[in-house]
Amino acid sequence: MLPLRQLVRLATSLPKCRPMSASTGPTGPMVDVADDGGIAVMTLQRAPVNSLNLDLLQAISKALDDVAKNKPKGMILTSALPTVFSAGVDITEMYKPDVQRLQQYGNNFQDVWIKLFGFPFATAAAINGHAPAGGCLLAMACEYRVMVSGKYTIGLNETALGIVANDWFMDTMCHTIGIRNTELALTTGKMFAVDEALEIGLIDEAASDKADAIDKCKKFIKRFDKIPPSARNATKLNIRRGPLANIEKNRKREIAEMLEFVLKPEVQQGLEEYMQKLKAKAAK
Repeated sequence: MLPLRQLVRLATSLPKCRPMSASTGPTGPMVDVADDGGIAVMTLQRAPVNSLNLDLLQAISKALDDVAKNKPKGMILTSALPTVFSAGVDITEMYKPDVQRLQQYGNNFQDVWIKLFGFPFATAAAINGHAPAGGCLLAMACEYRVMVSGKYTIGLNETALGIVANDWFMDTMCHTIGIRNTELALTTGKMFAVDEALEIGLIDEAASDKADAIDKCKKFIKRFDKIPPSARNATKLNIRRGPLANIEKNRKREIAEMLEFVLKPEVQQGLEEYMQKLKAKAAK
């Protein structure tokens, strides 16, 4: 079986969620930003599972720029969906792609990570549901993670699906849980339950519900009320300098490798079979 055929199982592997879709869903914005006492709360709201298509990535990127301009105390990233934080990459971006759009997609994904990982203010993720692959990446790019208790999982499971995670995915996990734990997690494609994620440091706290998770994120950000912002932010960026430098160095190579892989005839064949399965399910 082709690795990509395994990859696309991400679209249907989340409990109680419909398959991913390229549709932008409701007419409202895919990203909402609200001010809560000087703390920006950024909510992803692309139904059904916040799959990261180009439009959502561009919306996140713009929202991050807008939030940074307002110089908040900090920012909380969360989801409007009841059981999913983000399911990660939208596979439909890779099916019969326009090469220019696909390249733009890869660049935008990198841009979002760079902005979030290097955000000049305190960041926290209120993870109110499943967070596989790219969803886990967004959460790890934040400084602090609070996950709602329940039958949810979080992790980078690319290896279990027959693919190798990008270097910047690996760097982010190493920065979060250390090299040894990352090696074990990635080589086994481990998806962590909430208690397991807490034990290993993939998340910092568990919460009873989304409101509790957001409250805990606020408390984290408020820790810095008496810390000079310039010193705190400079320290954060110095600590994160390595992964940020690595992605800048390897951006063109990784985009080229992604294009080469996705455009292979056998990969497109696997995607064709997947899309037909989605159509068959929708017709029932």
